[in-house]
Amino acid sequence: MNFLVIFLASLIPLVFGFIWYNPKVLGKAWQKETGLTDPELKSTNMFLVFGLSFVFSLLIAVAMPLMVIHQMHLNSIVAGDPTLADPNSELSLLLKNFMDKYGNNYRTFKHGMLHGAMTAIFTILPVVGTTCLYERKSFKYAAITIGYWVINFTLMGGVICAFS
Repeated sequence: MNFLVIFLASLIPLVFGFIWYNPKVLGKAWQKETGLTDPELKSTNMFLVFGLSFVFSLLIAVAMPLMVIHQMHLNSIVAGDPTLADPNSELSLLLKNFMDKYGNNYRTFKHGMLHGAMTAIFTILPVVGTTCLYERKSFKYAAITIGYWVINFTLMGGVICAFS
C-alpha cells in the first residue's frame, strides 16, 4: 500500500467539496435543502469540520484499495499460513510468480474509477438514501449528497488503483 497515494486520495473529497458545495455550483441548493442559514454556517468551527472530514476521508482511502485493487485479496486468502514468512517456501514462490505475471492487471485509473463508482452506488446510495427517507430529506438533497460521494469514490478509486 502506497501511503502517499492514500494520503493524496483522501484530499479529493475536500478539494472536490470546495467545488461541489460552492454557492455558484450546488452550495446554495444544498443550503436551502438543509435549512441552514448563512449565520449558522459562519458560526461553525471549520477547523473541526475540515479536520474530521479529512480523517473520515482518510478512513475511506485506507479501505479503498480493498475495493479497487483485485490483487489485494490474494494475500488475504493465505495470510495465516506460517510458510508465508519464508521467502523460499512453495507458497511464497507461488505468490511471487503470480504477482510477477499478473500483479499489474487491471491497475488503471479507468478500472479504479469503475470499482470506486460501483462501491459508492452499492454502499453510499443505499445508506444515504435510507437515511434521507427516515429524515424526510428531499430528493434534491439526496441527489446532491449521493452525487458528491459517487464522484469522490470514483476519483479516489481511480487514483488509488492507478498509483498505489
